Amino acid sequence: MEEKKTVDRRVRKTKRAIRHAFAKLLSQKDINDITIRDIADLADINRKTFYSYYSGIHQVVDEIENEVVLAFESVLGDIDLKRDLKNPHSIFERLTAIINTDLEFYGHLLSMHGNVSLVSKIVTMLINKSKEALLSQIEMDDKIADIVLGYAITGMIAVYQQWFNSDRLQSIEEISETISIMFFHGFSGVLEQQKNYRKTHGSEELR
Repeated sequence: MEEKKTVDRRVRKTKRAIRHAFAKLLSQKDINDITIRDIADLADINRKTFYSYYSGIHQVVDEIENEVVLAFESVLGDIDLKRDLKNPHSIFERLTAIINTDLEFYGHLLSMHGNVSLVSKIVTMLINKSKEALLSQIEMDDKIADIVLGYAITGMIAVYQQWFNSDRLQSIEEISETISIMFFHGFSGVLEQQKNYRKTHGSEELR
């Protein structure tokens, strides 16, 4: 039994190294220019080991897509609108917690250059899952739901991408808080937040 656990840990560690290597390469070059050799070298394995777990790069992509969507789906499935609308930031706190579980991986994934198709596919799947969760709890026109969620999720991903590509002066928690206010209260909500912050901390701290 102990031997099986050791083997399982080794498998998880190797597959994680492969996914991390691939995500890092995505932040450096186009997906079509990435080779098995590139991934193997960066993951510090040989090509034979790679093929022990994956049939090719497309399978790594599929696994990453599923991994990201399943992680976010766990949060979406736990949303209770009656509860969470009273404290909408709690939703984004949970999303931030997912990213913080593997900041390096998500950092490479969201700071990729020239690989918009992969991000677009992930965004589309997240919109569909969010729509299922939303419409299961409230009545909303299907087309309106598409507009609202398309705006919210593509915007959220764009902000996280910008943060990962920046010098990250703000914490990801601060970024998530602003996103949550923008999502549930709009631009006027952000202005109100800033107004309240000035009253509490003084205008100097906002500069």
